[in-house]
Formats: sequence, C-alpha cells, structure tokens
Amino acid sequence: MAEIWWDRNGPFKILHDINPLRLDYIRRRAELFQRQVLDVGCGGGILSEAMAEAGAVVTGIDMAESALGAARIHMAEKSLQICYRRATVEDLASELRGNFDIITCMELVEHVPDPLSVVKACSMLAKPGGDIFFATINRTWTAYLLVILLAEHVFGIMQKGTHTYRRFIKPFEMKAWAEQSQLECRHISGYRYIPFIRYRSLTRDTRMNYLMHFRRPRPGRAS
Repeated sequence: MAEIWWDRNGPFKILHDINPLRLDYIRRRAELFQRQVLDVGCGGGILSEAMAEAGAVVTGIDMAESALGAARIHMAEKSLQICYRRATVEDLASELRGNFDIITCMELVEHVPDPLSVVKACSMLAKPGGDIFFATINRTWTAYLLVILLAEHVFGIMQKGTHTYRRFIKPFEMKAWAEQSQLECRHISGYRYIPFIRYRSLTRDTRMNYLMHFRRPRPGRAS
C-alpha cells in the first residue's frame, strides 16, 4: 500500500498533484511552524507529511488501517515524526478537546454520512483562535459533469463510485454547519485541476472544488 499511495503516477496521483495547492492555501492563512496540527482523514499521509516538513507537529487520523500503514512506512523512510492513529474525529474530540492550533479536513466531508458531526468535532478539537480548513466539492452540474461523468466514467481518472452527487456540499451548507459549530468563516476559494496537463490553481470560481477557512473565536473577543 505504501508504494501505491506514494506513486505519483498511480491511483492517488490527483492527491499528489493538488497537494501543493492545499498546502499553499493553508500556509497563506495560518502559521504551520511548531503548531499542533490535526489532519482528519489523512489517508496515506500526503498532506500530513507536507505540513510536518513545514515544521508543524502533526497528528493524522484515519479509519483505514492500510492507509495508516502506508503513512507510517513512508514517514519512517523520510525520517519524519508524525503521530498516526486509527480514530474517528468524533472519538478524538472527547479525548483531546481544544488541543490543536490547526485542523485540516480535506476531501472527506462529501464521503461521510453526517458531515455536521465531523464539523462539530473539528470545532471541539480546535483551540480558541485555532484555524480549521475544509476542502470539498460543490453540488453543481459542473461538478457532476467533470468529477463523476468525465473523471470516473469516461476517462477513468478515478474509480467508479468514488463520489455520490447528492453528498456534494454547497458552500452555504458548509458555512451553516460551521456556524452551528461556533466557527467563523474567514475565507473561501475555488480551485481548478486539469488532470491531463496536471495543472492546478486557486480561483474565485467555486462551482466545482473549493477550500474554506474557518476560525474558532476566542472567548469574549472578536476574531
């Protein structure tokens, strides 16, 4: 599994291609160096390693033991120190409440049965003043055409059935869940990825993929 996860031309090449974009967005909006960071749904550790290399103290959680095994093997090969755990974010919230400066949750909420539960748990895990980043897919016909029809069914860039259209999330829905979780929306950015030329860029267009930055406010103080 380690060879599969870290093959930049393999099944996870999209994650490798967009990872610099995700990292750049996070670094533009939060300081990673020596910060306690939680990567929710870390998979094989692609983003976790990038943040650790930027100086963050990283914990990565996932429920797929095979992915965590791949992450641990590659971490050892790179001589990095990352704490990988098999856990749900909800379970971790009861154990490490208010423990993290930064939380990332990338390409996960569109796959879980209860996104609000994930958002609430992320909020609980963040320190006051902590930053939380989500990346997901907008529920639009543009996203359906590009992500499901073309990427999965026509070109086979992703495995069929990876995504379900009804689980795509509109930005206003994500913002509403965050507000219910006592989080403040700080920024939203779309991002564009063209797999055939492996081009990626941040954009104002949020009709397909987008990133959102939230902050847990400090008690008694405006953010």
